[in-house]
This record gives sequence, C-alpha cells and structure tokens, in this order.
Amino acid sequence: MRKIILNCDLEDITETKKYGMPCFCYRGKAFCYLWVDKKRDEPYFLMVEGKHLHHPELETGKRSRMKIFRVNPKKNLPINTIKLVLEQALNLYRNGTILIK
Repeated sequence: MRKIILNCDLEDITETKKYGMPCFCYRGKAFCYLWVDKKRDEPYFLMVEGKHLHHPELETGKRSRMKIFRVNPKKNLPINTIKLVLEQALNLYRNGTILIK
C-alpha cells in the first residue's frame, strides 16, 4: 500500500508519521494516511480531502471532511482502483482545489 502511494509522484510525495499513523504529504500538505480499522482488523486509506472525492468504494462514515477506502486483507489489492482514487486526490492539490502553502 505504501509503495503504491509513493509511486504516484516520486518527486512531490513524502512520508512521515502523524497521530501515530503513516502519513503521506504532497508538497508538505497531508493528503493520505494508512491505518487499520481495529474492529474489523482491516487496513484502509484515509483520504484527507475525501469530501471532494467521488468514488463508490469511498466511505464517509461519521467524518465530514475525510473518506476512507477499505482494503480486504484476504484479497489481492485492487491496484487500479487505488491508483485512480489516489490520482483524484492528488489532482485536488495539483489543480489548486486544495491550496498548498
């Protein structure tokens, strides 16, 4: 999952840790986290500006800003879908919808 994120943009994506989670930033601004749902014991991508993203596999839950993309650990990663969602998220920063300092 980590490699998929980092390979989306080798120059502008950096990796750090925030709130005890692996965090991925685009030009210094957080855009995605990796985490595990403790109740379901399933990993997921947390998209920071998820409210701007529209994909049937993204879940809002109780969040108003963020959405998550769950990954079934018993199945192969849906790499094309993950890349599509990540590219949509990155394009929010690239096209100026989300301002970068």
